[in-house]
Amino acid sequence: MVISNTAIALIIAVVVIILLAVFFSFVPVMLWISALAAGVRISIFTLVGMRLRRVVPRMVINPLIKAVKAGLDLNTNQLESHYLAGGNVDRVVNALIAAHRANIELSFERCAAIDLAGRNVLEAVQMSVNPKVIETPFISGVAMDGIEVKVKARITVRANIDRLVGGAGEETVIARVGEGIVSTLGSSNNHKKVLENPDLISRTVLAKGLDSGTAFEILSIDIADVDIGKNIGAHLQIEQAQADKNIAQAKAEERRAMAIAKEQEMKAQVQEMRAKVVEAEAQVPLAMAAALREGKIGVMDYLNFNNIKADTDMRQSVSRLNKDDEN
Repeated sequence: MVISNTAIALIIAVVVIILLAVFFSFVPVMLWISALAAGVRISIFTLVGMRLRRVVPRMVINPLIKAVKAGLDLNTNQLESHYLAGGNVDRVVNALIAAHRANIELSFERCAAIDLAGRNVLEAVQMSVNPKVIETPFISGVAMDGIEVKVKARITVRANIDRLVGGAGEETVIARVGEGIVSTLGSSNNHKKVLENPDLISRTVLAKGLDSGTAFEILSIDIADVDIGKNIGAHLQIEQAQADKNIAQAKAEERRAMAIAKEQEMKAQVQEMRAKVVEAEAQVPLAMAAALREGKIGVMDYLNFNNIKADTDMRQSVSRLNKDDEN
């Protein structure tokens, strides 16, 4: 079968188109042209090398174009190494441009380290130019007179770029300011003094140097709101009085239980003595019978004894009747 020249030409054209498509997809020619047009001198082989190193060329070249246009002295090796380290090249370049415009000294190495540390370096640079206001929740403290005072503060902070790596964040600043407010309120003799001079809190807290070791510099602390809470001192006194009352009641109950136990013990002793008396009285008739049998007493003596006993019982009965009449 003979293939015509037209078919051969068509096959060659298709192969050429496929090869060109593969070439242009692997070699970013348009990106290279854009870089040259922007004044960034970079070879096509450098772009191919980025492809081989699994680097997306536009993620490096586009930020490099912005940096060159902004007057920054950066090269592809710096940006590519930061990209391979997992950093955000575009954000780093934007931060360097913002710092350059604001006359803030910030090197690429420092900026890359801040980015790799997980902090938003662009936001930090913007915060250095435009300080941020952090508002605390209501922080409660108790003055020496026992009155609770609730304070809300606004903290104006500026990012400290030198301490962004390893420096504490906003939560630490809020916690330290809260601690300063609580200690200031606790050292006040009267809550009215705090209400009259709320700036006393901000002055005292600022003097403590609370921004030490943080990624921020505290510019000012303003008291936004001051409210009166509960009378904690009175509440504690009431609870203490209630506790003392419960202790006293417990001790009284203990003494009552001991008294009842003592009374029961005495009753048991009385019952025991009565039982002994009854037992002794039961021996009297037996002893008298034995005395009669043995002739130690006579019949008349026994009758006289019974008469005396009957007379005694009668006298006791008359005495009880008289007492009942008197009542």
